[in-house]
Amino acid sequence: MAITRDFRDTVQARIQHDEAFAAALLDEAVLLFLDGEPELARLTLRDLVNATIGFEELASEVEKPSKSLHRMLSAKGNPTMDNLTQIFSVLKRKLGVDFEIHAVKHA
Repeated sequence: MAITRDFRDTVQARIQHDEAFAAALLDEAVLLFLDGEPELARLTLRDLVNATIGFEELASEVEKPSKSLHRMLSAKGNPTMDNLTQIFSVLKRKLGVDFEIHAVKHA
């Protein structure tokens, strides 16, 4: 049997070593929220936080307890829009990216 690496470890390593991949995951989290997939968006954000800033530093930045942030970004979490805005703002700054959102008409 081949020795394999845990998927989450693989994703976290890629986030840490590939800035474009990290930015793409942040973009994906935003799109998931906007497309009505909040659970997947929260889990994507959780992976991104773990691999970049960490929950302790995020807690310091947004002035919230890290345990609260863990709950917010869990599968069953329910962060407020204010909390999401703060999390996105910190991640944007950490990754050195910005959002550009465009509405398009369905064909």
